[in-house]
Amino acid sequence: MDLEKKTAIVTGAGSGIGRATAVRLAKGGARVVVSDVNEEGGKQTVEEITEAGGEAFFFRADTSKPEENEALVREAEARYGALHVAVNNAGIAGPMEPLVDYPLEDWDRVIAINLSGVYYGMRAQIPAMKRAGGGSIINLSSILGQVAFHGLTAYVAAKHGVVGLTRIAALEYSADGVRINAIGPAFIRTPMVDALPEDIKRGLIEKHPIGRLGEAKEVAELIAFLASDRASFITGTYYAIDGGYLAQ
Repeated sequence: MDLEKKTAIVTGAGSGIGRATAVRLAKGGARVVVSDVNEEGGKQTVEEITEAGGEAFFFRADTSKPEENEALVREAEARYGALHVAVNNAGIAGPMEPLVDYPLEDWDRVIAINLSGVYYGMRAQIPAMKRAGGGSIINLSSILGQVAFHGLTAYVAAKHGVVGLTRIAALEYSADGVRINAIGPAFIRTPMVDALPEDIKRGLIEKHPIGRLGEAKEVAELIAFLASDRASFITGTYYAIDGGYLAQ
């Protein structure tokens, strides 16, 4: 119970890595604010947590809107008195198109959610954590925050940007007891990946020296470690969790 009585926000917690993370943090004793634009998925995550004896509630928030990030943090403090952990996980892939042909409306949407959403989240979360005496923020980047992938123009740009945001925030707020780190999952078995054609999935598996895709619960374990006091001297870093993808 290394997160007992800590309050945690997880965005994009209605499925995939977000849901696995919310469940894992609750298992560690955290009181979890489950957030997503998908109300049905978010409420299912809350149900999974509470049926296992954990504590959680759902709050709908669109992370691409600064005022909704602020409302999310206010609600966490109102319900549980403080904010100690935030996992900025909400994100979308966007279409696959070469840079010159990439639709402008999709560029704006992917950047708004995947990059600006992380900034808006931290902008609201850091003052709350300072009020709580410190905390830990984990931002979801990707292996594509370090390397590129044909066609994913906006996604690659946003995930690189998340790493930079994480580093500057860590430099500026470490003295306040707020640790901020980024993680870089490779291709993880989530509903989005599971829906891909089998030949594409086989191609993705071949890119991982470990010989398989990752599991959401494996990513959740890394997040839970970084959220806990076991990682008390770790800030401003990027952790790949990628089955050897970046070693090639």
